[in-house]
Amino acid sequence: MKPFVSLHVREYRRFWSGQVISLIGTWMHHVAQGWLIYKLTKSPLFLGLGGAALTLPILLFTLFGGIIADKYKKRNVLLFTQSIATLPPIVLGILTVSNVVTVWHVIIIAFFMGTINAIEIPVRQSFLIEMVGKDKLLNAIALHSAAFNGARMLGPLLAGFIIEKGDLSICFFINSISFIPVIMALKSIKIDGFVYTGKSSGILNNLKEGAGFIINNKDISSIFLTIMVFSLFGIPYTQFLPVFAEDILHTGAKGLGLLMSSAGLGAFTGAVVLALRGSMKRKEIYMFLSSLLYPASLLVFSLSRIPTLSYIVLFTAGFSIVTFLANANNTIQLLVSNDLRGRVMSVYSLVFLGMAPLGSTLLGIIASSISTSLTITLSSTVALTAGILFTRAEIRRLKLLFLQSL
Repeated sequence: MKPFVSLHVREYRRFWSGQVISLIGTWMHHVAQGWLIYKLTKSPLFLGLGGAALTLPILLFTLFGGIIADKYKKRNVLLFTQSIATLPPIVLGILTVSNVVTVWHVIIIAFFMGTINAIEIPVRQSFLIEMVGKDKLLNAIALHSAAFNGARMLGPLLAGFIIEKGDLSICFFINSISFIPVIMALKSIKIDGFVYTGKSSGILNNLKEGAGFIINNKDISSIFLTIMVFSLFGIPYTQFLPVFAEDILHTGAKGLGLLMSSAGLGAFTGAVVLALRGSMKRKEIYMFLSSLLYPASLLVFSLSRIPTLSYIVLFTAGFSIVTFLANANNTIQLLVSNDLRGRVMSVYSLVFLGMAPLGSTLLGIIASSISTSLTITLSSTVALTAGILFTRAEIRRLKLLFLQSL
């Protein structure tokens, strides 16, 4: 398969290009939000609450987003969510530039943004296969991840520079404007995507169908379980990077941008490597190796007091987590039928992002009682244990498949 083959599909190319710009604005907003909260409160607990506000709606609402994805045309749903997503950053920008913003303003607006994301994520995830087909899906997922993490690399750098100059509110206004290109791209896309028209059996039964598929498919249930542990104890580390930059590594706002950009660069590199390789054989090998490397990198980061070492291990963490998630996403989508894809991907969003608010809150409480660095040491150890268990299960399964082939 040719590198970047999914970009040859007109609809995907337009959507992907719009997403690149939108995601840069999103990451600028995230950095500015974290810095604003920490400057207002100097509290790791409120940093955790701020991260939880962005992701808690995914825990509450993303399963309903999956039902919407299976019932309505995904392009139309995405047009609606992207349009209303322009509003919260404008409000926060106005409050900030007017010097009336409080930490509760930030948290409430973050919750509203998270609610929009909760509906949008499963719709977008299941929209990819409609644009490119099954044979190009892994490539499209990898390129989508490259866009996300390229923005994760560039957005924090731009935000760090802007914050250093004192113009924090500009990051929020840029985020609002950044949704316009993806809205224009969606308007130009013409796809008669799959819409499930089967007999409805109620919301609860619709949700049970998606959950039942995952529970009964042991090939993916262990993947979901591992992602859930990573979401609870690994991924929330990003909410506490302002503490590491300001109080542990003593690198300031510019150092915060470099920490986040290092993780973003690693993830971007991992995604590009996947996109260049196209379809891979033995994807499970990459999954369980990266499931070990990701939490191990976070463990080293929590112990580091050297900025350069911290940047290196966050690069490694970013590379390994995107390798794990891209292959997991591809495996799940190829195993699920069209009529269940939206709901199954909403469960994926739930365990990947929905558990994070619980993790952010829990780690914030612990960090307020002990120290932030020790908290991340403990949480990364839990995540590493999950990676080891996942690896052992994968090795047993590979051995069984090998013996059956003899």
